[in-house]
Amino acid sequence: MLDFVRYHQHLTGTKIGCREGDCGACTVLVGDVSTGSLRYRTATSCLMPLGNAHGKHIVTIEGLNTDDLNLIQQAMADESATQCGFCTPGFVMSLAGYCLSHKASTTANAIAAVDGNICRCTGYKSIERAAGRVAELVRSRQDNESPAQFVADRGILPTYFVAIEERLLAMKVNLNGELKQDDSVAQRVGGGTDVYVQKHDEIKEASIRFLADNAELQGIWQDRNQCWIGPSTTVSDLVESPVMQHYFPDFKAYTKLVSSTPIRNMATLGGNFINASPIGDFTIIFLALDAVITLSDGVQTRELLLRDLYLGYKTLDKRLEEFLVRIGFTLPANTTRFNFEKVSKRTHLDIASVNSAIQLTVEGKVITSVTLSAGGVAPIPKRLTNTEAFLIGQPISEALILEAANVAQTDITPISDARGTEAYKRLLLSQLIKAHFIKLFPELKAESLLIQ
Repeated sequence: MLDFVRYHQHLTGTKIGCREGDCGACTVLVGDVSTGSLRYRTATSCLMPLGNAHGKHIVTIEGLNTDDLNLIQQAMADESATQCGFCTPGFVMSLAGYCLSHKASTTANAIAAVDGNICRCTGYKSIERAAGRVAELVRSRQDNESPAQFVADRGILPTYFVAIEERLLAMKVNLNGELKQDDSVAQRVGGGTDVYVQKHDEIKEASIRFLADNAELQGIWQDRNQCWIGPSTTVSDLVESPVMQHYFPDFKAYTKLVSSTPIRNMATLGGNFINASPIGDFTIIFLALDAVITLSDGVQTRELLLRDLYLGYKTLDKRLEEFLVRIGFTLPANTTRFNFEKVSKRTHLDIASVNSAIQLTVEGKVITSVTLSAGGVAPIPKRLTNTEAFLIGQPISEALILEAANVAQTDITPISDARGTEAYKRLLLSQLIKAHFIKLFPELKAESLLIQ
């Protein structure tokens, strides 16, 4: 998308920065009606497959132009929130996305909207002040009011946004399937947030089957005590899901540790699984949920546990022509507790050095079932089966947790790399296991765990 808007459409306000989705200089808005009404989300155009723009409204910084500076640009100028200006278009786009969202009009939410944007010379306090002014612009919007209508009526953004929903709905009816791809072994691409970093040159001209907008691969639904998720569901979809919010109250906090808003808007759950990274955050979460996946080759389907998908480093129990069609797991009962922990060089916007998730059921004070996973400690995303077996049937105590941290060392084979030494990763896993229990059982004496 970045190359298309700059070199084909000559819209050069969208900047080229890192080409890895980290800096936000290439941020655009993506408007779609997949939910039945107009919704805008930010995206890093350097990683966005051009095919994923099909049937959508793509807005670059030029699309926010008014006769004078729009009110977001004016806030940035008034607060001296721009210096060299290279990053400014991305910040303005992210704040425009916030104004077009249904998020509460708080300064904290406005600042969170620019969590994928980096500025190297201005200083963030002036940008935060500008974000606070933008939050004030939308403070009078009502919950049931159309954001597009609101920003147009208040002169925050151009008035043409009001007509976009009708145009997209009409386009949706008339889409002619021009992206149909019959090649059974074509490269399948969801959000592209990792594949375009790792394999850009390889897939730039490859035969691609775009999966992100396949309605059959989307959605989150509950069937009694089971939750089913389409593999093209994005991280943002998960965060906004009433099912996930109800059963995992801390889920939004977990996702704050994973990438940035624009990446979460694009990245798909299936892509995280199939990418097979040993530190994939959602792979680790769903391993602890003991998820089951369904694979299809277009004719036949088969199910297997997520933990059985990974045979070795980046090696899957999946044929080339197979693809994910759904993901399922049993929703937690009242006696079930869940937690996710992650350590990385930066708290946010970074890949894990070690991450871990746990789900356990407790009756009285006795652990009756437990699933424990960890990343960054083996060639694959790992279930810690020795530790699980040790914990089942045991009453919870500080001594038990310390011993479980020791047993976990027999489950893992970390290596030294750029994210830490083998010894450091072993220490991190021990600390994360302790952190799980401290979070889930606040009555424990944390001091006696953390000093050992």
